[in-house]
Amino acid sequence: MFFSKHRLVTAALSAALVTAIFAGCGSGDQQKQAQAPKQQVKVMKVVQRDTPIAGEYAGNLVGTDEVKIQSKVSGSVVEKLVEGGQFVEQGQLLFVIDSRQYESSLLQAQASLAETEVNLQNARIDLERDQMLLKESAIAEQTVTTQAAAVRAYEAAAGAKEAAIRLAMQNLSDTRIYAPMSGQLGVDDVAVGTFVNAGTTTLVTVGSTDPIFVQFSISENEYLKFMTVQSDQAAHYPMKVTITLANGKEYPYEGQIVETDRSLGNNTGSLIMKAVFPNPGGLLMPGMFARVKLSGEVIHNAILVPQRAVQQLLGKSFVMVVGADGKSEARTVEIDRQVGSYYIIKKGVTAEDNVIVEGLTDLREGVDLAITNVTPGEMGFTMTEVTSSFNEKTITGATTDNANAPGNINQPAK
Repeated sequence: MFFSKHRLVTAALSAALVTAIFAGCGSGDQQKQAQAPKQQVKVMKVVQRDTPIAGEYAGNLVGTDEVKIQSKVSGSVVEKLVEGGQFVEQGQLLFVIDSRQYESSLLQAQASLAETEVNLQNARIDLERDQMLLKESAIAEQTVTTQAAAVRAYEAAAGAKEAAIRLAMQNLSDTRIYAPMSGQLGVDDVAVGTFVNAGTTTLVTVGSTDPIFVQFSISENEYLKFMTVQSDQAAHYPMKVTITLANGKEYPYEGQIVETDRSLGNNTGSLIMKAVFPNPGGLLMPGMFARVKLSGEVIHNAILVPQRAVQQLLGKSFVMVVGADGKSEARTVEIDRQVGSYYIIKKGVTAEDNVIVEGLTDLREGVDLAITNVTPGEMGFTMTEVTSSFNEKTITGATTDNANAPGNINQPAK
């Protein structure tokens, strides 16, 4: 009996000791969790505003007018008054062709006309005499008729000789080549001594650079969408055409759509359009490349979230927001398109939400947050650089702030 009571007391003491040990361990874990510091993050309020949208396309510059200057007469170039690449004015003398043979042709035509005029004068005198003799019945009427025909033949010959003189004078004048328009010469100019064939050899090309065309292509869907938007919003948001040059700088002048092809390309399914831009300083040159931006569409009260706040998980997009309890909360969002540093969000967040834009590395849902509020200006976010369509690869590649997020989003905080 004594031993039974002793065993019961020993068992009770052992149980109490084990309970105390486990209770002590649990208390320590709770203290460590309570003492864990809050995670530092930067937070920005979701932006809501009317947002202009633009389509961006690859384009190239072409001259509004380009002419191949060819000689109307054949001969050797004996004088050249310009150099390739030079700016010229309409009517400026460019080349001189050897004119000796055309001078000779003119002299010959003038001499032939003079001879014909002498014969014509003699024929007219003879006709007058014959007509007087006919009145006196001194000669036959047939003689007068024949002489009158001879006069008309000489008159016709004189007319032909006058035409030959005009042609010779024109040929002589064409040995001097003038600029048909104001513009810049190409560097395909021929050298002095070059023999040129009439209507075949190009002496030089000249093109107008002010104004200048920018040619680009848009798809059928983009064309239909843009025209629909313009018909709905043109009164309030007229079409705006700008270009960005190869150095990344936006050209200071706006352009205007002036030409649209009448049909889609059979192979490309795209529509060629041309916009004209002023080029007073001659900065733009035919052959240059440019990014053409067409704007006119406006999304009213668009919800905007910075790109760096958007992350990916299993093909879906999500952001971290500050929950009502001050802890991190994951939201799945649907992205519309990119606008500068932002994405337009169709659904998932509202203008009242605060998204986390920095401190996302290893951030899990349900973590207590130490919040620092920031503005778009402080983070360097901008509304410039607009694109016309959503690119899934771009979104995926933009996730730089949380490489480990896909494994953390639905895991509880520890």
